Amino acid sequence: MKADPAGVLTGAHYLDGDFACGEGAMAAGCRFVAGYPITPSTEVVERIARRFPTMGGSFIQMEDELASMAAVVGASWTGTKSMTVTSGPGFSLMMENIGLAAMMETPCVVVNVQRGGPSTGLPTMVGQADMMQARWGSHGDYEVIALSPQSPQEAFDLTVEAFNLSETYRVPVMFMMDECVGHMTERVVIPEPDEIEVVPRRVTEKSKEDYLPYRLNGHLVPDFARAGDGYRFHTTGLTHDERGYPLMSAECQEACVHRLVEKILGAAGEIEHVEEEATDDAEIVVISYGITSRVAQLAIEMARERGIATGSLRLVVVWPFPERRISELAGRVGGLVVPELNYGQISLEVERIAAGRCPVWHIGHGGGTVHDPETILETILEAARAAA
Repeated sequence: MKADPAGVLTGAHYLDGDFACGEGAMAAGCRFVAGYPITPSTEVVERIARRFPTMGGSFIQMEDELASMAAVVGASWTGTKSMTVTSGPGFSLMMENIGLAAMMETPCVVVNVQRGGPSTGLPTMVGQADMMQARWGSHGDYEVIALSPQSPQEAFDLTVEAFNLSETYRVPVMFMMDECVGHMTERVVIPEPDEIEVVPRRVTEKSKEDYLPYRLNGHLVPDFARAGDGYRFHTTGLTHDERGYPLMSAECQEACVHRLVEKILGAAGEIEHVEEEATDDAEIVVISYGITSRVAQLAIEMARERGIATGSLRLVVVWPFPERRISELAGRVGGLVVPELNYGQISLEVERIAAGRCPVWHIGHGGGTVHDPETILETILEAARAAA
């Protein structure tokens, strides 16, 4: 174990997912975190609060989650990579300001260590029922990016990726961990800093006279200018023109919101990230994410032992949804099986994409515990019998 001169750890460590997420944020260059304690995410900010003094970062415990998200939006406009951390009820409280961040095109990362819900639910136990809220939680039309790790190693690696995506597309990125991954301790290898790809804030090279905060420069993501660098700009949650000034017209609304959507959906092929195993000749494919992917793997292996050609498609990036790949699979397999710790969120998206070309078998679970692999196996066998 060692730290580089900036205080970032390197080498092999035994970390839980929460600690690994904090280390990933610091390795990605995050230097501002605002949050409010909530189980099971608090260890992320506990780690950061202890480590930030070694690298010049700032952690603020705000009075609540609304203020935490507002602070992150403001800090990001200084050019500082910024993050907040929460769980279900706090995630709900952040939604208004997540929408503000989307409209202002503020790069930031929101970590949600999911637990059982609704309401206060099961604070110390696992859930995966915030996935649709990550996509549609705030009002209006906008697009976000959401990732879901299945291990502490991925909690580190994908946190770095989350920051890179937020900087590339100037968008809030949701990091949808779950309690099991957050509290699971495994070996995590942290590379040397020069071996980690880190996307910096793309600050405008235009002169102060030529710069407008929302004028495009050959792509759908506008250049950024830091508050305090002498650039005159205005940013708002209102529908705005390229100056950032409010412009209350249907024409401006169409131009503004269409770009917010298209800058993500138009790049979906570059953003999407799935992991596949044995799908080429699969009869049944299991689609999963987060901790459920690890549980499903045993069921997949047991199904193969019984002679069922079973493949796996793991969603690493959940939003934007890998529609093209799932559509391809739906056109040639006998069934898609979707286990998740909720009663039908991602499975409904799979059904929409499958469009009746193959059955979709949902295995719901209210959370608190993970699935029994035998339950997933039984559904795989049932899907195989139906397809025969």
